[in-house]
Amino acid sequence: MKNKFRRTSGNGIAWRHAAVTLTALVTFATAGTASAERGSALPGSTGAYAGVFAGSGQMGNRIVDVDGFANWGNPGSILDYDDNRAVGGALVGRRLELDGTRLRIEVDATFGYLSASSNMLDPEGLDETVETDVRWLVTARVGVEDSIGPATVFATAGLATARIDRSVTDIDFGPNMPDRVDPDDSFSDRSTELGWVIGVGAEYPLTDAWTLRLDGSYVDFGRSTHHVNRSGNNRCCGDGTPRRPVSYDISNRLGIVRAAIVYRFGR
Repeated sequence: MKNKFRRTSGNGIAWRHAAVTLTALVTFATAGTASAERGSALPGSTGAYAGVFAGSGQMGNRIVDVDGFANWGNPGSILDYDDNRAVGGALVGRRLELDGTRLRIEVDATFGYLSASSNMLDPEGLDETVETDVRWLVTARVGVEDSIGPATVFATAGLATARIDRSVTDIDFGPNMPDRVDPDDSFSDRSTELGWVIGVGAEYPLTDAWTLRLDGSYVDFGRSTHHVNRSGNNRCCGDGTPRRPVSYDISNRLGIVRAAIVYRFGR
C-alpha cells in the first residue's frame, strides 16, 4: 500500500474558490446582459451559445529532487516529463456588449486521460518512476472579442480546476529478493486542484447559427510538495548525510489546442 500525502491547499479550499468565482461570473453575466439589452449591441454579437470540441492536450510536468534523494547527492536536480493525448468536451457561454466593449463569459469541461511518466528520477538505477494523470479539467473564463471581417477573434482568462493524480513509485530489488514497492520511499497523491488559464482563439460563421472555432489555452496549477523517506530509515542525500524525511516539488502545466462546433441560440 502506498502512502498518501496531500498538499496543504486541500480540496475544500479549491472548491470554495471555484464556487465564489463562478458565482461572480454569473452575476457579472446577468448584469452585462441587462446592460446590453438596454444598449445597441452589434447584430449577432450577443446571446448564449454552446458547443462541443475535440483536440490535443500537452502535459508539461516538472519534478525537483529538492534534497537529492533519488538522484543521489545531487540536490535540486530537475526532471521534465511530458506527453500529449487526445481530449474532448463541451462548453457553454454568453456573449454581451458592455459600454461598447464586446465580452464573453464561458465555462468548459474537458475530459480525456492525460498522463505522463518517467523512470529517470534516479538516472542510474532507473528504479523510481514519477507519474502525473489529469482525469478531468473545468475552466471558467471572462474574455474580450473583436471582429476581423466575418471572423471573430478573442482572448480569455480565468480559473481552472482539475482532478490530478501524482505519484512516485520506488522499486526495491536485489539478487536474492523479488522486486517490490518500497512504500516509505514512494507517495501517491490524488486531489482536486485550483489553477489559472489563459486562451486565445478565432471563430468563423458557417451559417447564421453555427460557428467553427479554433482556440488554444495554457493552464497552470503551480507547484506542490510531497515527502518520502518519512521514517528516516535512509540517509537523505549521500554518504554522511543525516537520516531524515526528504521532499519532491512537482509543477503541473497543460497546453490545449482544440476545434469546436458552436451553436448560437436565438438566431
